[in-house]
Amino acid sequence: MTYSKKLSIIAMSCALAGLPLSALAQPPQPQVVPSQQELASKPWMNTKLSAQERTQLVLKEMTMDEKLGLLMGYFGTDAPWKNFTRPVESYPQSAGFVYGVPRLGIPHIWQADAGVGVASQSGPNVRERTSLPSGMATAATWNPQVGFDGGAMIGSEARTSGFNVLLAGGVNLVREPRNGRNFEYGGEDPYLAGVMVGHQIKGVQSNHIVSTLKHFAYNDQETGRFNVNVNIDEAAGRMSDLLALQFAYEIGNPGSVMCSYNRVYGVYACESDYLLNQVLKQDWGFKGWVMSDWGATHSTVPAANNGLDQQSGFPFDVSAYFKEPLKEAVVNGWVSPERFDDMAGRVLFALFDKGIIDNPVPKGSNNIDFKKHALITQKDAEEAIVLLKNDKLLPVAKDVKKIAIIGSHANVGVLSGGGSSQVYPLGGMAVSGLGPKVFPGPMVYHPSSPMKALEARLPNTRITFDEGTNVEAAAKLAAESDLVLVFANQWTAESVDAASLSLPDNQDALISAVAKVNKKTAVVLQTGGAVLMPWLTDVGAVVEAWYPGTSGGEAIARVLTGEVNPSGHLPITFPAAETQLPRVKVDGYPEVKDQRFDVTYSEGATVGYKWFDANKQEPLFPFGFGLSYTNFEFNDLKAVVKNNQLNISFSVKNTGVVAGKEVAQVYIAPLSTKWEAPKRLGAFQKVDLKPGESTQVSVSVDPRLLGMYQGKTKTWKIAKGQYEVILATSATEPQARVKVKLPAQVVDVNGK
Repeated sequence: MTYSKKLSIIAMSCALAGLPLSALAQPPQPQVVPSQQELASKPWMNTKLSAQERTQLVLKEMTMDEKLGLLMGYFGTDAPWKNFTRPVESYPQSAGFVYGVPRLGIPHIWQADAGVGVASQSGPNVRERTSLPSGMATAATWNPQVGFDGGAMIGSEARTSGFNVLLAGGVNLVREPRNGRNFEYGGEDPYLAGVMVGHQIKGVQSNHIVSTLKHFAYNDQETGRFNVNVNIDEAAGRMSDLLALQFAYEIGNPGSVMCSYNRVYGVYACESDYLLNQVLKQDWGFKGWVMSDWGATHSTVPAANNGLDQQSGFPFDVSAYFKEPLKEAVVNGWVSPERFDDMAGRVLFALFDKGIIDNPVPKGSNNIDFKKHALITQKDAEEAIVLLKNDKLLPVAKDVKKIAIIGSHANVGVLSGGGSSQVYPLGGMAVSGLGPKVFPGPMVYHPSSPMKALEARLPNTRITFDEGTNVEAAAKLAAESDLVLVFANQWTAESVDAASLSLPDNQDALISAVAKVNKKTAVVLQTGGAVLMPWLTDVGAVVEAWYPGTSGGEAIARVLTGEVNPSGHLPITFPAAETQLPRVKVDGYPEVKDQRFDVTYSEGATVGYKWFDANKQEPLFPFGFGLSYTNFEFNDLKAVVKNNQLNISFSVKNTGVVAGKEVAQVYIAPLSTKWEAPKRLGAFQKVDLKPGESTQVSVSVDPRLLGMYQGKTKTWKIAKGQYEVILATSATEPQARVKVKLPAQVVDVNGK
């Protein structure tokens, strides 16, 4: 969700129907809550019945106003500039609240932003919670179990905090590298992104709460996101952005889906019959509810009839479209009674299906095992860190005498991304007063110091810090040191895209000046995504640490010193120049307020490494790239088709002298037909091996990754012919190849 549009939207009207907005956030009617014993005897509380059966039983007992209550969501934080007071039942500084039906055992819905942890809106009562690394970082682990464990941790803290619906599960494809929200998402490949985010959703919902798949769909840039209209070939969309969302949906089975701000094919996503009814509900069979993003509802009848089930986050919309206007629409037949019941029933179904009704969340508390959760987020950060370059500079030698640490407040903390996903750090902010004073600020550093973590591991080394704001002073310190660690950053945030992929604040000049006087310079990047590196050939090592979360400093130090062998691999392509991209700059940038414009994704499904392959471009670092402190060997690659399923097997051996993890990537290339690109990622597996140890790996390829989508028949067509299976460690580093013949095959929209 977002709040950058708050002021402009909220200023548009002062009241609805002559009422102050605080009056709109009142419960549908006074509730007389029966005892637990009385509720347990109600037929819809019978856990032996299916979620759908229980939904139908309780729907029959609900009044029209009670159903309406489930379809109207409110901001969970006071908005005094709008004369809006949060519902008294909501939690302070929370994202949202929806009235339940306590008399029937249907709890209220308490919502929190939770992309990387339980977030708070800025204000006097922020809750401090554990933060995972960014979504991009988790994708860089290429380890679905890490995604699940992180989701389970978030869900656990959310449940203890009193929340039962999380606005987590962002899987917008990284189509535009300068997108300010890329750090929240799962990368540029639909399979990798869908798998990683799908497992996080599954982890969240293991706590008997709902996770939300978002943002549906094509919310691929922040510039003009309220006004942009996206055009893309329908089949290409099904093979890219929608496929990523589909994989995440199938794996995670989310209780809710959030529609996005932008228009698609000229229609707002939150009133798009194509997206919400045809794709999501009919083709994919989604049974939960569709909620709007905060401020993304624009109508009553079109939105309701075209698939939106719940208006969320009022008062960020112009009107309370799903309150009295929806009631009037149902009474007058503009929205049918059947559709009205379907809307309420979808909310109820998810609450039953995910266990919220049978396992109500406790009243919010701070009774959380933060030490245990710190280890979970640390493991995520450690597996996410990508070693991009290493001229035998890392790991740091134990006997190094003098180390200079320069830049990015590395003496006190690690950076995080900005916007609604911002988690307020345990122990408070390491640095105050940074970044914008209003949304998407502030710029937050978690108090996990890489420098202090290094000092604990190198007690005989003198470590000196310099902020790096004075290039000459930093270079002088570097010249006097045995090793230099430059921490460079790129703060990205919701509601604003980066002007370019260059590091801001003269950091390129800083790195160049330091490297000029000391060749033993390693750069540690904390970025939301890809950045340019004009100094790459001048430094001895580069580490991409992303936004590493609550325990990020500890994780960085463990990788730098060799306690942990880096095993992250890039979930995106790092271009060598922005001229290599489909668009030299972000469409519509710089943004003109309220100006509508079109974005046409003429590259279609040729996104990321596929674009570089198709255009024979050499990136700075390819998709899937990542170095290690050890070496691996790949053998015995075999590809077999059985019952129309492509199965692949191979062996991996650690041939080095230290333990390590490697990501085996399987790409498929058509030899007898053509796709949108020369090859696609078809499967991957992360293995953990001791020195000299080997393992056998078997993977299968989803048939949708072998075919082309056919819009007229809503099928995937696999062409008969020869294909090449490429076992690789990145999109440009093949380790073994084998050819295989595939039979002609047609599968449905869901790959069946």
